[in-house]
Amino acid sequence: MEPPPAALHTPHQQTHPPQPAAHNPDRELSSRVTCYWLAPTTGPFLVLLGLALGATWMPWGVLVWTALRPRLPPRLPGVCRLGWVLVVPSAWVVGEFVRSWEGFGGPWALLGASQWNARPVLPLAAVGGTWLLSFLLAAVNLLVAAAVMPGARPPRRGPSRDWRRAGPALAAGLLVTTMVACAAAIPIPATTGTLTVGVVQPGVVHGADARFTDGVGATRTLAGAGVDLVVWGESSVGFDLVDDQARLRQIEELSRALGVQILVNTDARRAGEDASPDDGGGGIYKSAVLVGPDGPRGRYDKMRLVPFGEYIPLRPVLGWLTAVTEAAAENRRRGDRLTVLDAGELNGRTVRLGPLVCFESAFPDLARHLANDGADVVVVQSATSTFQDSWAPDQHASLAALRAVESGRPVLHATLTGVSTAFDTSGRQLFRLGTDERGAYVVDLPLAGATRTLYACLGDWVPHGSLAVVAAVALGAAVRALRRYRSRCSSDEARALRCWWRARQRRPRGEGARLGPGR
Repeated sequence: MEPPPAALHTPHQQTHPPQPAAHNPDRELSSRVTCYWLAPTTGPFLVLLGLALGATWMPWGVLVWTALRPRLPPRLPGVCRLGWVLVVPSAWVVGEFVRSWEGFGGPWALLGASQWNARPVLPLAAVGGTWLLSFLLAAVNLLVAAAVMPGARPPRRGPSRDWRRAGPALAAGLLVTTMVACAAAIPIPATTGTLTVGVVQPGVVHGADARFTDGVGATRTLAGAGVDLVVWGESSVGFDLVDDQARLRQIEELSRALGVQILVNTDARRAGEDASPDDGGGGIYKSAVLVGPDGPRGRYDKMRLVPFGEYIPLRPVLGWLTAVTEAAAENRRRGDRLTVLDAGELNGRTVRLGPLVCFESAFPDLARHLANDGADVVVVQSATSTFQDSWAPDQHASLAALRAVESGRPVLHATLTGVSTAFDTSGRQLFRLGTDERGAYVVDLPLAGATRTLYACLGDWVPHGSLAVVAAVALGAAVRALRRYRSRCSSDEARALRCWWRARQRRPRGEGARLGPGR
């Protein structure tokens, strides 16, 4: 059903002030609950995927049980008990890191992502990415659990009992205070200019022709707005621009009329691509294409595709899913590298765009690599019309805040149907267009210099360090188990030898001489 026409915002009108996405407390229950909206495309495999992902949490569950069980090592010194604050969060991060593999559905609904609008701690993402936020949240919650769970500490009598229960609570408070203080000390990249961008959000429009026509009409309203760039959402052009020269000329004319380049997104079968049996048709790409007055000036092909939504793993085996779900009828093709596009001159400097397409904004490493490759702005083109009435649009838009802080670059999240938004390098929301809004909007993006965040420099050091911690604990446990086994075997041999000796002492002298242990 088509939404009723909405008035277009003229470029000279002020958009409404930024508003955070509506918060639902159930969002953080689990990655599978938060992604309930995937059921139409995954069908019964959502349950199997949930079971597979559950296996990645088993090490963490074992460690939590070990750390909080009532009689955990009463003889261990306090320093060893404090070590659980390092080990348990490390296991949590390792679990998140493993399930973030693209084949498992990607890093959606990470624990750290829940802090996208928590300004006191969000700057920590510039140090260790979302992984550091996940680690610290797991550590704080472990300390709180140790303080409030009945029987979580060894039972003792006397005044020390209350102190031992208050200790974890005080440690949790100290950790939170340290997090906020460290976040406040992290410098925000200095602003070196402003990029004025026109964002086109046509709303839910059925059919590639109608969608393209609405996008062209909304873009024309930006004439005279002083924009430096125009961005359309994902799949805004359902035709291959090499094959469809008529529509390419329309975009070129728009570019000449506005005097700026237009970043569109094509979702079409590319001319000259051969079909493949694994593709179920093949040759379809989702691509960000930068178009100027003289034609396309650069292109980026989406690299990380949505399982079942944009391709079916092992299609020859699982292709039957298309008959019972809304899984992809044909597999999209993948790009092979990230691309940085030149968007023209601004105040004597060349502005460079780092495009990502939809699902890719969930991956922290992609925005980081774009920043390292010289991108001044990360632009995410998305379309979540399939999940329009679910949590998906808000969840997806919130990821832009994390990518902005991690990469040290402003992030624009432009969609066909909402939620469109933008964040500066501190994670401050610059504007927000909900799923019920349509039209062309203008936003000013403050550009940062060439400063790189610590996360951009060091990469995924938190999950790698966490993996080392978990591996060390596992190795130590294996060594202790081996020692106990050898000790038990030695005890059994000694016991057997003593029994033999006693038996020998009771036998007549001549008989015992002919027998020995094991004979």
